[in-house]
Amino acid sequence: MADKPSVATELVWSGDLKFGATTGATAIITDGNGAAGPSPVQLLAVALAGCMAADVVDIIQKGRHPFNAFRATLTGTRALEPPRRLTSVHLHFHIHGGVPTAAIERAIALSRDKYCSVWASLRPDIELTTAFDVLSE
Repeated sequence: MADKPSVATELVWSGDLKFGATTGATAIITDGNGAAGPSPVQLLAVALAGCMAADVVDIIQKGRHPFNAFRATLTGTRALEPPRRLTSVHLHFHIHGGVPTAAIERAIALSRDKYCSVWASLRPDIELTTAFDVLSE
């Protein structure tokens, strides 16, 4: 398996606090005001939720557990004073199907402790809590 390439992105200012951002073949708008696109902190939240969600789904699929829908919601608390960094994050996974509780707990723990590069890149003093529910259909 080949190593993943380094990460590269380019931002081009388009006025106010808006930037066009490209990475690889994809492009988005980021807006420091969160109006024309997600703010940088909102993008960080998306990155963390996306990283852990992808890990959890991958681990559940590799365990051959049946599920037909998956949703993750993230809420974060920020410091009141600049730099108003994230101080805590709560990530809730909603899984529809017949996935055993132990398999979900294991998948979340593996993502948090081993696989999620976004979480591993953040300050270690950010509190991360997780929860999940399994909805059978």
